[in-house]
Amino acid sequence: MIGIDLFAGAGGLSLGALRAGVDVKYAVEVDPHACLTYRKNHPDTILIEKDISLVSADCFKDIQSKKDDLVIFGGPPCQGFSTSNQRNRSAENIKNWLFLEYMRLVEELDPKYVVFENVKGIFETEQKVFFNLIIENFKKLGFNVNYFILNAANYGVPQNRNRLFIIGAKTQTVMTKPPQSRGLVSVGDAIRDLPIVDNGNRICELPYATRANSKYAEIMRNNNNELCSNNLVSRNSTEIIERYSYIPQGGNWENIPKELMKNYKDVSRCHTAIYRRLTELEPSVTIGNYRKSMLIHPWKNRGLSVREAARLQSFPDEFHFYGSIGFQQQQVGNAVPPFLAEAVFLNLRNLV
Repeated sequence: MIGIDLFAGAGGLSLGALRAGVDVKYAVEVDPHACLTYRKNHPDTILIEKDISLVSADCFKDIQSKKDDLVIFGGPPCQGFSTSNQRNRSAENIKNWLFLEYMRLVEELDPKYVVFENVKGIFETEQKVFFNLIIENFKKLGFNVNYFILNAANYGVPQNRNRLFIIGAKTQTVMTKPPQSRGLVSVGDAIRDLPIVDNGNRICELPYATRANSKYAEIMRNNNNELCSNNLVSRNSTEIIERYSYIPQGGNWENIPKELMKNYKDVSRCHTAIYRRLTELEPSVTIGNYRKSMLIHPWKNRGLSVREAARLQSFPDEFHFYGSIGFQQQQVGNAVPPFLAEAVFLNLRNLV
């Protein structure tokens, strides 16, 4: 099976596809920082660094003869569909229409299979108009389609993260839900062995704190017992660190004394995910913009390091993120967990 990754980002979907045996020939991404990370980690994939509206079938030179084995996959930018983005969840948000570029390339390239990924909030935007359009377009192009909302935690990812997958094939095969695999992984099992770092750490490579003390950590380390990269942590002010100190595992901003939250115009309108401290014995909450939401380490009064967030997304330690700390955090938060992607592609390959 030959793959093309559209809206590739840092390459979480590509990594899962590769692990499932898909030969990812091409990827398309416009963000230069994500492109650098993608190139460094996927050296055998041809990356087209362009606005997708400028990409046509002619850019994929050796694909036409292999279209019977071709799968096009990707997740158009999803911030406009997210339930946490009430301001731009409408048809007026131009980014909500980028899926049409995905559809255009599917029509031009005529693959046998498609995998479309997005947030489940697409169901709740404009009375499902976007979701219905996507399904209708796939059917018009000859695909037998099915869709599922999958929780990454059911596929070995130490994170509760619900994602929509629309799977299509130009066969009569019924697209079924990927079977759950690997079992639940807790935050503690995922990050306990990682380097010990403090608020504002700027040292990228550091030694591991302990041996790999879980099966998950062993997989992430892949026999590496030396240094670990991407240990950068945002520097929070002393006021924010004080707020962290009041929050128990599983708690959030509601545990902070009101006199310490006076800079908020109306603190009662804070989202429940703001100032959330992770619980070590459970999978993490969703790793999105974890710096902005002030997601807190389970044991320390600080935010997560880039590597800790990457572990919670199921990126192996050998996968390096590039750019400034802000761009690294964005790449991790935007990515599809590779373990979840792997389960989807393995199931597709088994079905066909």
